[in-house]
Amino acid sequence: MKNYVISTLLLAMGLILHSAVPSLFGMKFDLLLVFMILTIVLFPTLKNALLSGITGGILTALTTTFPGGQLPNLIDKVITALLILLLYQLLSKLPNERLRILLLGFAGTIISGSIFLSCALLIVGLPAPFSVLFIGVVLPTAVGNTFIILVVYKACRIALGKKTIQP
Repeated sequence: MKNYVISTLLLAMGLILHSAVPSLFGMKFDLLLVFMILTIVLFPTLKNALLSGITGGILTALTTTFPGGQLPNLIDKVITALLILLLYQLLSKLPNERLRILLLGFAGTIISGSIFLSCALLIVGLPAPFSVLFIGVVLPTAVGNTFIILVVYKACRIALGKKTIQP
């Protein structure tokens, strides 16, 4: 139960930051994604990944500025959460914890952005070509999220009183 409370608090913090970030060409940088990835890293279970993905999808759908972006956000977050869990398990063999977190932040954002743009393209259309949005929004967000997740991860480790987070 404690794990779900912590996950919920992290997603709430992500929602607040996600809401505060201004949009760029109708698209928001998705800081809630950072916190969703973090909940999966802290508590890497299928149930937690699914709950975090569904909750994250609903929360981003409620705050999206992308016209018709509600359904693409929900689809994106659920699929991304499951892929992050799989990627976390694959990367768990890496001895360098910092590298593991950086890779999860970068890859998770690329995965999420690609799924969101693909779903939006199929469901409601895009305001600009896929490649322009990917290069102009997804890649810069991935770089930013890569470093943001490391800072937030370190803060969570300190708050939870753990030197490292065990899988």
